[in-house]
Amino acid sequence: MRYLISSMIVLVFLLSAYSARAEEVTVLAPGGMRCALGKMSPEFEKKTGNKVKWTTGSGGQTHERIAKGEAVDLPIVQPPYRDVIASGNVVASSEKPLAIVPIMVAVKKGNKKPDISNAEAIKKMLLSAKAISYPDGSGGAAAGVSFDKTLKQLGVYDQIQPKVKRVNGVTLMQLLTRGDIDYAITFNSEIDDPDADVVGQLPRDISTPTALVGFVSSHAKAPEAAKALLSYISGPEAVAGYKACGMTPGK
Repeated sequence: MRYLISSMIVLVFLLSAYSARAEEVTVLAPGGMRCALGKMSPEFEKKTGNKVKWTTGSGGQTHERIAKGEAVDLPIVQPPYRDVIASGNVVASSEKPLAIVPIMVAVKKGNKKPDISNAEAIKKMLLSAKAISYPDGSGGAAAGVSFDKTLKQLGVYDQIQPKVKRVNGVTLMQLLTRGDIDYAITFNSEIDDPDADVVGQLPRDISTPTALVGFVSSHAKAPEAAKALLSYISGPEAVAGYKACGMTPGK
């Protein structure tokens, strides 16, 4: 009996010590990281015992929150981010490139896929469409900001705006699969509906893929756990997760 009691005491002590070491890492990131964080967080938790609590939002809004010093352990931002470094709210030396994510065109499953091989083909596709949708750049959505630039570069921004349906209470993919729009244009990592078909990536000469970069926050409550997570999501173990989300690991 004494041996059993002693063993139980040792077990409780070890479990308590393990719990004390386990930490919660908070992450704030643009929506383009949603898919990747969803895939990688459980593996990191299993490997380390730490918990990952991640939140995503529009690229512009999350950028502003990080620059203003929101207390998270691991902030993820998109270029340009000199203001974030200058704010002192991130440890500049901890900067790690994570992945790049391109802007893609999607259609409802089974619908004909348009030619998107060059700028003129994209222009033709957009002008012939009855309706399209893409994230709202005015609200800070990075995919929307990027595609607004593409439309202006093509010289069709004003012509296309009357055709744009904004998402109200439904996701972009729901608009597409319901047949409300002809094309959805967004980050590859956001096209996650089995009833949607990816047509392909916008040509690079009119659409530069968006980079995602991670830091350890200067205000991190769990700095060591944040460093471990940042190392994990920027290292070789994260490659499969990024690729599964249609992202390219690294710079």
